[in-house]
Amino acid sequence: MTAYRLDVVIPCFNEDDNLPVTLPRIVSFLDEVQADPQIEMAQWRVILVDDGSTDKTWDCILAHCVPGRISGIKLSRNFGHQSAMLAGLTHADADAVITMDSDLQDDILVVRDMLLAFQNGFDLALGVRSARDTDTAFKRGTARLYYRLLNAMGTDAVEDHADYRLMSQRALRALLAHDEVNLFIRGLIPAIGFRVSIIPYVRQAREIGESKYTLRKMLLLAIDGITSFSVMPLRLIALIGVVVFMFALATGGAVLVERLFFANRVVPGWASILLPLLALGGVQLLSLGVLGEYVGKIYLETKRRPRFIIETVHDDTSAGDGDQRR
Repeated sequence: MTAYRLDVVIPCFNEDDNLPVTLPRIVSFLDEVQADPQIEMAQWRVILVDDGSTDKTWDCILAHCVPGRISGIKLSRNFGHQSAMLAGLTHADADAVITMDSDLQDDILVVRDMLLAFQNGFDLALGVRSARDTDTAFKRGTARLYYRLLNAMGTDAVEDHADYRLMSQRALRALLAHDEVNLFIRGLIPAIGFRVSIIPYVRQAREIGESKYTLRKMLLLAIDGITSFSVMPLRLIALIGVVVFMFALATGGAVLVERLFFANRVVPGWASILLPLLALGGVQLLSLGVLGEYVGKIYLETKRRPRFIIETVHDDTSAGDGDQRR
């Protein structure tokens, strides 16, 4: 393999207290990796994406921008972590592209292993957490349940892999070829194909600030992961419909038997009315909710609204306002 270029895409949201500490570490480490004789990297660049921060994150990015080494992209508003990452990926044009978070909880030493995997012909190098000891019991349990649910629904997701990965340029092009509005990157990565290297690592504790990934955001991401890749919930509704229909037939038979043979032993009417009403009402509400989620996604796809809007790009080739959309 000839000498290659590397882009590192880092989404940022309200990280003005974190970036001044972590960014110099990232730069220093990339310099060390470039000097390693085993690594054939000729050039690297860090792309920082401000996802509509409300603090001084963009000012911090501008203060650290260096032509050819550190670039900044400012989105017009907060579009979410996945969209911010996608904005950075559309700007990346290097031979290899790494996505990571700015808090350095994902072990940066793994970058070297990712580059070695790329040099050995792998198009994808996925960082996978080897343990969840630093998580709370609730988070560990819900994460395990989530991945099992994804697999049960037919989604080929890599367990304990989030957004810490390396992609070759052709893998990146394959990812960007997916033009849907509701883009669940974690689920698309295994579906791309190509050679994949799994690299385990231990997630570090966050040193500064708090995680911006709230429980609400994680739940929305989980719903996106299921509904973007599987129609199994719709099939489950059909199955539930069959079960409820059989239950209704059984209930009707029981009511008929009571009326013919045990009319004097039971209070007539209450069970045969109340139980089916409760069962059918609950199933109908659940079914409407699942159907509504899929219809909502169809609605968003047909509107074709941009997944992100770039307000400003600051790097060695352009600086100023823009309205790039994707």
